[in-house]
Amino acid sequence: MKSAHTRSLILVFAAGVLWSTVGLGIRLIQEADVWQILLYRSMSLTIFLYIVIRTHSSNTPFVQVRRTGLPGVIAALSLVVAYAGGIYAIQTTSVANAMLLFASAPFLAAVLGWGILRERVHGGTWIAIFFAIVGIGIMVGNQTFGGSLKGSFAALGSALGFAAFTVTLRWGKESEMLPSVFLSGIFGVVITAAICIGLGLPLAISAQDSGISIGMGIFQVGAGLVLYTLGSKALPAVELTLMSLAEVLLAPLWVWLLLGETVTSNTLAGGCVLLGAVAGNAIFSARVRSTAIAPG
Repeated sequence: MKSAHTRSLILVFAAGVLWSTVGLGIRLIQEADVWQILLYRSMSLTIFLYIVIRTHSSNTPFVQVRRTGLPGVIAALSLVVAYAGGIYAIQTTSVANAMLLFASAPFLAAVLGWGILRERVHGGTWIAIFFAIVGIGIMVGNQTFGGSLKGSFAALGSALGFAAFTVTLRWGKESEMLPSVFLSGIFGVVITAAICIGLGLPLAISAQDSGISIGMGIFQVGAGLVLYTLGSKALPAVELTLMSLAEVLLAPLWVWLLLGETVTSNTLAGGCVLLGAVAGNAIFSARVRSTAIAPG
């Protein structure tokens, strides 16, 4: 039992490490636009997940996608929004700023779940949401209305997309993420190709930019998701939340070590408040659940 738990922790942490390379990957892209990056990343993600799902199931991914129905479609479109916002955010603000704002997704999911699904939100979570807002305010408080502030809003939009994805899966009572992510890859290819054509952007990009984008689709998103799916089945929510912070903490580390990108004092201070709210909420939620199921 303990070995299975340790294995799950390693898998989820490995997923976080892979996800944390997104900032470095996008920083290494030279010329490609957000839509061109997402086009190539979506293509490789779709092919990768098709192979994974087909290998481990007797049904094709398209059969599984049909079973998800409307919630699966909405979840997939939410991911496309999240992916686009995430790429634009990293291109226009610091990796640390973007990644820390992405960490607000659990709180946005709590608010969406409360407002749409009428899910109960405990008082401790509302307190954590308040401190998360304070942290976000500190992070963006000194940014002028230019690229950096637009990037911060894009990061929050990306977090909202991921929040909508998780809430929609709960609405559709779907425990399996892969079919909806596979569908998001298909939507991503179609939507970004149409946008590129509409904006006059070439579908062909440089070998370096296409190689990095394809690699992110396979390893950073695809393999990371598979590892997370395998590991999450044996871990409680609090450990999943805390382990997911590895992605937020490691992403700025890679660009600092390899590219020399630094962090502003506002991002550092606000990020600490935001991460503290995330960790505190995870621990509080675990205690609430353990109290609820305690005998007597």
